[in-house]
Amino acid sequence: MVDVASALYYLHYDQLESVVHCDLKPSNILLDEDMVAHVGDFGIAKILTESKDSTQTKTLGTLGYIAPEYGSEGKVSIKGDVYSYGIIMLEMITRKKPTDDMFVGELTLRKWINTSLPDKIMDVVDDGLLGIENGRDVTIMQSVLSSIMELGLRCSEELPDERVDIKDVLGKLQKIKLTLSENKNRGI
Repeated sequence: MVDVASALYYLHYDQLESVVHCDLKPSNILLDEDMVAHVGDFGIAKILTESKDSTQTKTLGTLGYIAPEYGSEGKVSIKGDVYSYGIIMLEMITRKKPTDDMFVGELTLRKWINTSLPDKIMDVVDDGLLGIENGRDVTIMQSVLSSIMELGLRCSEELPDERVDIKDVLGKLQKIKLTLSENKNRGI
């Protein structure tokens, strides 16, 4: 997830004009031989001119991953990519696609997770992520997974202005990665 956040940071801030992917989803994230993630398929990407922080489009992304304002109004902004990124994070932690059959009517991946917070957060986390690996402390893993879950929820807020910026996401993920590395080195 750090690699994908880095790619979004590059697209959104390291260009003269921001590039919005518009269709960020797991099948557009490719892993190379070193397990480094790369964002691909820029078929419907949009370039925001310097004077604009959003634009309109009639091109739609993938159901379940597109931001509400993008799906309903065709409004494209970097915050839409952040929403998609957040949904991918939640999918990775829960192992549930946003289009899973269990999400019918008003129930969405986000709402399902939010009904489990904060007491039952581990009820929605994929069991495979909680396994003890090389003696790793389960409570530390729960804390890390909880932090990632919270970050995914902050990225996928309904309103664009309430979503965390990808700059902050990248910083938080790098801290989480450092925590995992330190604990692994100490044998925790």
